[in-house]
Amino acid sequence: MVEARRVEAVLVAGDVYDRALPGLEAVALFDDVLHRLADLGVPTVFISGNHDSARRLGVGAGLIERAGIHLRTDPDGCAAPVLLADEHGPVAVYGLPYLEPALTRERFGLEAGGHTEVLRAAMARVTADLAERPAGTRAVVLAHAFVTGGEPSDSERDITVGGVASVPASVFDGVHYAALGHLHGCQTLAPHLRYSGSPLAYSFSETDHRKTMWLVDLAADGSVEAERIDCPQPRPLARIRGRLAELLADERLAVHEQAWVQATLTDPVRPANPMEELRRRFPHTLQLLFEPEPTPGEERVSYADRVSGRADSEIAEGFVRHVRGGGPDELEQGWLREAFEAVRLADERARELPR
Repeated sequence: MVEARRVEAVLVAGDVYDRALPGLEAVALFDDVLHRLADLGVPTVFISGNHDSARRLGVGAGLIERAGIHLRTDPDGCAAPVLLADEHGPVAVYGLPYLEPALTRERFGLEAGGHTEVLRAAMARVTADLAERPAGTRAVVLAHAFVTGGEPSDSERDITVGGVASVPASVFDGVHYAALGHLHGCQTLAPHLRYSGSPLAYSFSETDHRKTMWLVDLAADGSVEAERIDCPQPRPLARIRGRLAELLADERLAVHEQAWVQATLTDPVRPANPMEELRRRFPHTLQLLFEPEPTPGEERVSYADRVSGRADSEIAEGFVRHVRGGGPDELEQGWLREAFEAVRLADERARELPR
């Protein structure tokens, strides 16, 4: 697409990898992409996301910058833009990597605060730098965050801090365009505020997503025109539901025979070898769920359904309420929130430790 549409810059808003220690095939693919983009001479800016290990991803960043590949993984570099130019003049591209509040607030001079506070502090540095640039400089920000109004899916890793995961769109006031990462669905929150989404689906909650990237045209006055470009998909996703015998015989399901399949079986009694049976017709079945049909007069609600959409702290409080007949008091609620945040923070730190 870069070649076909004569793209002048490529921006990747985090989650280069799906995990802190990516597999060798993923690393090799990333290496191949970097070489191809460098060969085209197209400036490319990446930031690290919450799935990445920022320190690992940033190794060699200064060296590969000479090839026009700009990796922004250090929060201290938020106000150091990649300077580009087109026929209308200069464009300053600011890379804000994922900012874990507990790990970055001190670096921004904050004693406390969550995602909103650290992003506001980072953006204050951006706007201060922009104010020193020549008049007419257009500003683009890459950021990795859950912005209020965005629609999540099941496959984003939770970044909740103190019960608040999202940040207001107003955080990004003062720049001409914000290229957002984290949410897997392509979405437009405002003409200057967009998520590209993930190029592939990472859960069956994304079955109805149209996987695309944005081709953004930045005008001389900083106004934006954007076109959605489809990403190639190796095979579609499908959710099928019913009794095993029905799924194997239903001719209407032939369209899903080469799809990645999530099958939910509703047989009252668990069938023998259901995955093997399903894969004879749907060879790419990945997930098998059981939700038996209730017998007459019986209503079944699974535990997963009862807690769906609830935060970890809410589930824990509900458990306390269930086992002792009353919910936790305000002090105990604080303990629970601190415990969950400590576990999540320990996981973030463990992902940064050398192995």
